This record gives sequence, structure tokens and C-alpha cells, in this order.
Amino acid sequence: MNAIPDLGLASPALYQQVAERLRARIFTHQLPASSWLDEQALALEYGISRTPLREALKVLASEGLVQLKPRRGCYVTELSERDLDEIFPVIALLEGRCAAEAAQKASAADLARLAAIHDQLEQHAKSGDTDRFFEVNQDFHAALQQLAGNRWLSQLIDETRKMLKLTRRDSLRLEGRLKQSLAEHRAILKALRRRDADAAGRLMHDHLLSGRAALAKLHTGAG
Repeated sequence: MNAIPDLGLASPALYQQVAERLRARIFTHQLPASSWLDEQALALEYGISRTPLREALKVLASEGLVQLKPRRGCYVTELSERDLDEIFPVIALLEGRCAAEAAQKASAADLARLAAIHDQLEQHAKSGDTDRFFEVNQDFHAALQQLAGNRWLSQLIDETRKMLKLTRRDSLRLEGRLKQSLAEHRAILKALRRRDADAAGRLMHDHLLSGRAALAKLHTGAG
């Protein structure tokens, strides 16, 4: 990895750049949940001093991605089942609202583009490609955020979804969940095409909670 030039605190871009790199490693689980972050080793790896690294860790701590423990150091946050039980109803409310607003605001061309994304979901479900389905599913939800056109709502969703990226588990791994998720997306798209904001919002809300239920079953199976 290329070293990041140590420009000191006079350049806020330095610690922000370090924070972005660490954030990416956390989301890809190169830095797994509950792992201890060796500040000295990271500083050497990035070719920087401890000061900008610590500023970067403070940024990540403010986002909830790491925890700074007195006299023990910094650890990547690990989500408990209780955390997931509390986060999913929040993201369900937010994305439900997002779908409702999209139903009211989206043009015919907007919905056509969303339908094209859904067609990809159909294809990946048919071939059983869970990884690609997951990626396109993220695109579908991101596209809905754009159609809603509410930057405050989008900001809240993005911040909440950051926390969900901490879990390695993917609800689509549960047997039958991919097919169920596809059916839920079909229903959401139909509601959007009918301009039925109430139905679109309710269906999206239930879709997110259905994903949480699948994760809980995976956890029970793993235990």
C-alpha cells in the first residue's frame, strides 16, 4: 500500500484520507469486528505519525465504527443481536419513507431505470448468483434514494447503513431468502408503478424487517 504523506494536522485532508482507508477495510472485513487496531503498526504501514492516525480513529469512533477504550486501545465495533434488533426497525422506517416519496416523485423514465435494475435481480436470482444479487440489490435501494430526492433522508439512511456493513452475515444466504427477497422487490416495484405511496412505503418497511428475520434465523442456525 502506498504511504500517505504525513502533512500534519495543518492538513485536515490527511486524517480524513486515513479514515476513508480504514473505513473501507472495516467494511470489507479486512479489519474484522472486535479486532484490536494496532496504532503503531498502522502508522508504519501508512507512513504517517500517530497524530493523524488518532484523529482518523476519532472520526470513525464518531460514526460508531470503532470504539476507543481507555487504557485498552481501539477496537472495531461488533454488532450484537440486540444492536441489529434496534437498527433494522430504524432503517425500515427510513427506507419505507424513501419508497413512499419515490412513488410520489419518480417520473416514468425514473421508474424505467429502476425496472432495469430489477431485471438484473431477476436474472441473478434465476442463475442463483447470490453475490451479484446482493450487489444489484444495493443498487436498487440506492436508486430509490435518488428518486426520493430527499437529501436529509438519504443522509440518515447512509449513516444507518454504515453500521449494518459491520456484520459479515448476509440474509440472502438463508435458504429461500433470495426468492423471497425477489418477490418483495417485485411488489415494491408494482406499488411504485401504481404511484401508491402508502403501499410502497409499507412494502419496503416490511422488506427490511424480513431481512432482519432472515439474519436472526442464520444466527440461530450457526449457534
